[in-house]
Amino acid sequence: MWAVRFTCHGKPDVLTVETIADPSPASDEALIRVEAASINPSDWKNVQGAMAQTTLPRTPGRDFAGVVTAGPAAWIGAEVWGTGGDSGFTRDGSHAEHILVPAASLRRKPDALSFDQAACVGVNFITAWKGLVEAADLRVGETVLIIAASGGVGNAGVQIARRIGARIIGTDRRQPRPGASITETGTCLIADAADIPEALRDVTGGRGADVVLDCVGGTMFRHAAACLVRRGRLVEMSVTGGREVSFDLADFYHNESRLFGIDSLQLDQTESAAVLEALRSGFEAGDYAPAPIAQRFALADAVAAYQAAADRPPGRVVLRPWG
Repeated sequence: MWAVRFTCHGKPDVLTVETIADPSPASDEALIRVEAASINPSDWKNVQGAMAQTTLPRTPGRDFAGVVTAGPAAWIGAEVWGTGGDSGFTRDGSHAEHILVPAASLRRKPDALSFDQAACVGVNFITAWKGLVEAADLRVGETVLIIAASGGVGNAGVQIARRIGARIIGTDRRQPRPGASITETGTCLIADAADIPEALRDVTGGRGADVVLDCVGGTMFRHAAACLVRRGRLVEMSVTGGREVSFDLADFYHNESRLFGIDSLQLDQTESAAVLEALRSGFEAGDYAPAPIAQRFALADAVAAYQAAADRPPGRVVLRPWG
């Protein structure tokens, strides 16, 4: 089969597309013909060398959708979707014609989604779900502030919060793209980091947010913490502008604030599958929609596809192994 491979870290041009042996599934595994796979920031950062856990040589790629071609009899021919924090890092990933996965990770793709759309769900929605549902336990009627609401995780978070029934306030440095979920649901604040706490209290009658989903992190941390109501919950998932942060610890504990860290890379393919199953009903009901697709590339054009993804387009870059 054809597969994207890298044997050293660097720019996208370290990638090659090679013919390698088709994987042979063991009794507890399944083989999937990949119909579509997207390129996440963690994929191109992996190629750059940002992920210490990666073993080489490796086929990268986390999110995918395809058809089961070998494995448990009941699954042969099934249309499935998947992702995983191990996929493309410690086991070969989805940027290939086929991917080998644990049989326990098999989950049927929602009928409402095409292969291309289903391949754009995994990392963004799983991260937002872990933050809002599993960590913060966001509840109906609560106010949630989503920092960088028009980004991949932020856009997914808006949709999850809307389905829960929360009041949604999003922030961005510039006007969100047309069609971003925050422009259709909730309030969007265009503000610099230091201005966010005051802007938030202006629209909440001085109250603040029960939950803050901070999709930026780093230098944003202290401003995000300042947005919390008493016993509010702050969720962190990223680092921008420095790993170490400073904030007023006395204010933090006097406010009885809660802090949660989440990392979708900690979930393997089977653990990720459980979250995808929890998300399924939202897609089937039409409450959730994947990020828009910015560009599509053939597998043979993987270098150009990775460069396009690294340029951070307003949407997802999709690889289509079968044209």
